[in-house]
Amino acid sequence: MSPTTPIEAARPSPAFHWRALFGWRRVRTVAITCLLLALLFSINWNAKSYHLLAIRVFGVGLMVLLAFGVFEQWPRRLPKWLARWVLQVVAVGAVVPVTVFFFYQWGTPAGAPVFWDDPRRLNGFMTLTFSGMLLAPWVALTALLRQREAKVEKQASDFELERSELARQALDARMRLLTAQAQPHFLFNTLANVQALVEAGSPRAPQLLQSLTDYLRAAVPRLDGSANTLGQELELVRAYLELMQMRMPDRLAFALHIGTGVHLLRCPPMTLLTLVENAVQHGIDPSEEGGRIDVHAELLEAGRCRLRVLDTGVGLQATGGGLGTGLAALRERLLWAYGGSASLDLREVEPHGVQVTIEFSEPKP
Repeated sequence: MSPTTPIEAARPSPAFHWRALFGWRRVRTVAITCLLLALLFSINWNAKSYHLLAIRVFGVGLMVLLAFGVFEQWPRRLPKWLARWVLQVVAVGAVVPVTVFFFYQWGTPAGAPVFWDDPRRLNGFMTLTFSGMLLAPWVALTALLRQREAKVEKQASDFELERSELARQALDARMRLLTAQAQPHFLFNTLANVQALVEAGSPRAPQLLQSLTDYLRAAVPRLDGSANTLGQELELVRAYLELMQMRMPDRLAFALHIGTGVHLLRCPPMTLLTLVENAVQHGIDPSEEGGRIDVHAELLEAGRCRLRVLDTGVGLQATGGGLGTGLAALRERLLWAYGGSASLDLREVEPHGVQVTIEFSEPKP
């Protein structure tokens, strides 16, 4: 447990954990400190009693470690004016003279005078006591400071993870918003086409309604804006093109050219359909002769995918050099989904028409 403020000290500590008293790092620190202290004292120590020196120094270290860990967790509730770290430092300082006294009293041979009547032993007692009382609190403060730093680093790491998660959620929300803005664009245009045929009494109206049903059956499961596969996108594109071909059978032809292995690739929703819908609305529809739409989907090296939609419609010049708001929204969705790793290329083809190419790597689930 790290040092606490007076307010934190008033809160009850968690249940007592015995294993926390002898953590590996704590034991290692105390062992190294005791070893160095024993080597320092051995310079002026009687060689015949080196073992007693080691027992006393390491015994004091063990009791200091025990006091530090016990008062880290006990008592569970402290007064507001007493910080727990202060209690720990005072405890490790107070346990030193008590432990040294016990070892010297316990080590007095039978019939020998008490150690305070022996100048040599009294000098050893005073040396160990004052050295321990001086060193132990500083070691405890160092350990408490490292605990506080570790806690701050962990909090910073947790905050960074939380910030990353919130950023990801914001990105998902933005993607859903952009997709939601694009979906009504498709549906309203399609319904307007169906309405025009029904009002004109066209015999193709029932077939058109059936195609619309197929299109909606493919489109509705994607309305939640979640990432889908290219296979699902292609299913939606095919249903849409069949629907548009029913509306203008003499003016629209299309073909899908699907490479091996692309069906299971994940992509943002409405990606390919946006290109196809723009080709119909801005390329084929304005043309008196109509035209053809070819959809290509293929795998490239390094796991990248290329989507290409080529139409033989009126071209960019006849439409004012752009393909409307649908493509603009698609650019933004690709930017949010892939950053700079995705590319969208728009160019005019001869003798007339437009080709739009998208390349991207499959996003991670």
